[in-house]
Amino acid sequence: MIQVRIWDLPTRIFHWSLALLIIAMVVTGNVGGNAMVWHFRCGYAIASLLIFRVLWGFTGGHWSRWPQLRCTPSALLQYFSSKTKSPHFLGHNPVGSLSVLAMLGLLSLQVGTGLFSDDEISNAGPLVSLVSESYVNLATYWHKSFGKTIILILVVTHILAIAWYFFKKKENLTRAMLIGDKPSSDAAISSKDSPIDWLKAFVLLLVSAGLVYVLINLGSSTP
Repeated sequence: MIQVRIWDLPTRIFHWSLALLIIAMVVTGNVGGNAMVWHFRCGYAIASLLIFRVLWGFTGGHWSRWPQLRCTPSALLQYFSSKTKSPHFLGHNPVGSLSVLAMLGLLSLQVGTGLFSDDEISNAGPLVSLVSESYVNLATYWHKSFGKTIILILVVTHILAIAWYFFKKKENLTRAMLIGDKPSSDAAISSKDSPIDWLKAFVLLLVSAGLVYVLINLGSSTP
């Protein structure tokens, strides 16, 4: 068995940062009060990470790029109908790829609706003034009910899937996302993961954070 670099450092930092921020969002959102200041800040940080991940999907390491997330209907059908008892994937399998895209999409929707939400007490998203009251009510309803619930279900499902892989298939996915490498019996493409790639990722993160900064100030700049 040889060790293949699957998850480059920027992807790993993105993954664990996103996990910590989701926990912080849930805690601060339920506590309310002054904690809502940090709820918004965590939301802006998640928005920056999501934009970064979109960009990194075009420029990052081989296994972090969008073409590696194969979850077309044909790929899913082949995966479920495979006669191989335990098909091995170095990157995400079709179901894992689908869950990644679902998580990123729903998090984007959750953060987006948060920008337009208003609890009619003391907290309002920075873009509330740009849309109608009916849209604000819809965004608030989704953000506080369905959106939050679906995200929590996906997170729990993700954790259960990791546990299942560890105990049933003897595959430590957590270790791979910590150190970046996975064992392979055959030669495979390794993701580029050099200081130059880290610098590129840092620049992309700065660009992403800048875009979020501009976005959240659109409401305050509107007459």
